[in-house]
Amino acid sequence: MRLTLKTYVEESPETVFEGFNQELFIKLKPPGIGLKLLQFDGCEKGSVVALELNFGLFKQRWTSFVTDFGKSEEEIFFVDESEGKDLPFFLKKWKHHHRLVKEGEGTLIIDDIEYQSPFGMNFLMYPALWMQFAWRKPVYRKSFRRKQEKQRV
Repeated sequence: MRLTLKTYVEESPETVFEGFNQELFIKLKPPGIGLKLLQFDGCEKGSVVALELNFGLFKQRWTSFVTDFGKSEEEIFFVDESEGKDLPFFLKKWKHHHRLVKEGEGTLIIDDIEYQSPFGMNFLMYPALWMQFAWRKPVYRKSFRRKQEKQRV
C-alpha cells in the first residue's frame, strides 16, 4: 500500500535537511503514542533509527535502516526501511522515501511511504497512518519558517 503527503516550507532543501535531526524527530511524534528514541544516527545511508513505541498496555520496538541517500541541486532524499521482527504489530514491511524538493525559494517535503500490514489490514491502517503523517504538516511548517519570521514571533 502507498501513502504520499506533501508539505511546502519556506526554507531551502539544504536547511530542511540539516533540520532533520533528533529534535525534529521527537516533535513529529503524533499525540497519544509514547515514544522513546533508543538510537538516532542521522539520515544518511547506513544510519539506524531505533525507537520504542508505548501504546499504554504494551510497548513495541521499531528499528529502521537508512538504505539510500542522494543529493542534487534540485533534491535531497533518503530512504528508511524496516522489515521483519523490529516493527510494530500492525506492520510487516515499511519503506519511507523522504524527498526534499526545491520549489521556488522553498522546499516541498514529500513523505512517500510504502507499507504492508499483516492479515490484509493495509486498508484499515491507511487512515491511521495518514493521520499520523498529516500531523507532521504543521510541525514542518513551524520548524522551517524563514529565519526573519522566526525572529518576529
